Amino acid sequence: MTVKQNNAVERLREAAIARSTRPFLARGARVKRCVSCQLALAACICAQRPALQADVTFCLLMHSLEPLKPTNTGRLIAECLADTQAFVWARTEVDPGLLALLADPQYEAYVVFPGEYALPQQMVCRELPALPARRPLLIILDATWTQARKMFRKSPYLAELPVLSMETEQLSRYRLRRSSRDDHLCTVEVAIACLALAGEQQAAQQLNQYFELFSDSYLNSIRLRRDDA
Repeated sequence: MTVKQNNAVERLREAAIARSTRPFLARGARVKRCVSCQLALAACICAQRPALQADVTFCLLMHSLEPLKPTNTGRLIAECLADTQAFVWARTEVDPGLLALLADPQYEAYVVFPGEYALPQQMVCRELPALPARRPLLIILDATWTQARKMFRKSPYLAELPVLSMETEQLSRYRLRRSSRDDHLCTVEVAIACLALAGEQQAAQQLNQYFELFSDSYLNSIRLRRDDA
């Protein structure tokens, strides 16, 4: 059963479709998909989507193609955590809404990225304050690893923000796209690790379960299409 949302990533997707002069053809483009969870209609997981609460807010800075990809996992964060913010990254332009969010005094913004890439002036944090004076705003670059490194280097408005660098021995369990390294986590796995770091264990566990459900349902729908072919 489709449960239509109006989350931040869904709004970006709708805006990208409205601007496009030709359709974006992802893998499996002929599949009839749920307009919300983007899975094949027979594999829709909307009815099992959890509504989560946490004392951190995520901000997804997305490569322009990511909102259109049915394999994107950043939208799982936005689907489950209603206050998630999302913006499309561009090298020469910055969304005024993003700049306003970064300047909002209720938030303490961090860029979630490996500390080895931090600029000399950037503070590198391994954990979040136990009792933060302001609500943590965790900025995740939602892109391929190559794209994310470019986005990190070419975003001056991020250069003065502290970098939240998490050391984890966890290997990625993401099975829908290939990566050259198993220790490169997908976007939702980064968010799950952030929630655990922030002491939001229940939210981390439930988001992880939803991610596993999404992955299993997507792969099962592919197997069914192959069997029917």
